[in-house]
Amino acid sequence: MTSRPAPAVLPPSLRARLVLIAALATLVVVVLGVLYAGHSEPGTVDRWIIRPTADSVRPPWRNVALATDFWGEPAGAAMLVVAAVTGCLLLRRPRAAVLIVAGTGLTVGTTTLLKSLVGRTIHGADNLSYPSGHTAFATALALVVALLATGRLGLGRTAGTSIVLAAALVAGAAMGWAQVALGAHYPTDVLGGWCTALAVTPATSWLVDQAADRMADAGRRERR
Repeated sequence: MTSRPAPAVLPPSLRARLVLIAALATLVVVVLGVLYAGHSEPGTVDRWIIRPTADSVRPPWRNVALATDFWGEPAGAAMLVVAAVTGCLLLRRPRAAVLIVAGTGLTVGTTTLLKSLVGRTIHGADNLSYPSGHTAFATALALVVALLATGRLGLGRTAGTSIVLAAALVAGAAMGWAQVALGAHYPTDVLGGWCTALAVTPATSWLVDQAADRMADAGRRERR
């Protein structure tokens, strides 16, 4: 009796489109990083958005921004990851659980590395800002959940891509708004974080699938 292969965390129907999206996102991250390397002031686009936003966020919206920001902090992010991993394990999707950890971890790790390389700061030389790690984390987690839902529901290319991008947009916009509203990041930092997640998460999904498939093949060969 042969066991059924575990479903891919990166649905085959979405691979081509997500590769293109990841390539475009990578280009945006690089271009913005080059433009704002070593800067400590907002750019033209940042000023256009920051002026009406940062000065106008007062309670109760400031409280909403603080609550949203918490889920990107280490404690809040850990709670979300544990909850998501637990859900995957309860659904008997260990490959998905690995992707939750690897996808969010590599995305946040990439933003940390890019911050050191770009050197853009906000509110002082010690506050590296590009790209936004909070936005990247929220977007990556939403992307992973949307990919899992797409595969589990068996959605087609158009519907699946729409759901994945919608989830990424909603999560990224919510966390990005909170970061700008609280003055923690420039709007272009938020865009950079969002695009970092779009670039890293699909690649991580593919790597998880490749590693899991190779381990499964090795296990089948040993049992023969």
